[in-house]
Amino acid sequence: MPLIFYTSHDGNIQEVHAEVGSSIMQAAVDNGIDGILGECGGSCSCATCHCYVDPAWVAKTGEADSTENEMLECVLEPQETSRLSCQIIITDEMDGMIISMPKSQY
Repeated sequence: MPLIFYTSHDGNIQEVHAEVGSSIMQAAVDNGIDGILGECGGSCSCATCHCYVDPAWVAKTGEADSTENEMLECVLEPQETSRLSCQIIITDEMDGMIISMPKSQY
């Protein structure tokens, strides 16, 4: 199971062994990671799972589709590496991935 590092806005790091095939959002919610809410349950319709993918890992996440890009227009403090964590499906190649959370989802 790949190890994902979730970094809070204030630098606190939590490690999660995540199941391949689940989403970055689901792994966070299942492991009580503050900062990723996932209010819509992963249907790409609320943007409360906004995260920043560490630049070294962006190529491993795939491209955001048009629906995700539309939702990203609604997030606070977007960055070049902003993604919705519900749309990033975990693969073995993501072992060691670093995900950072914004200060607020609202």
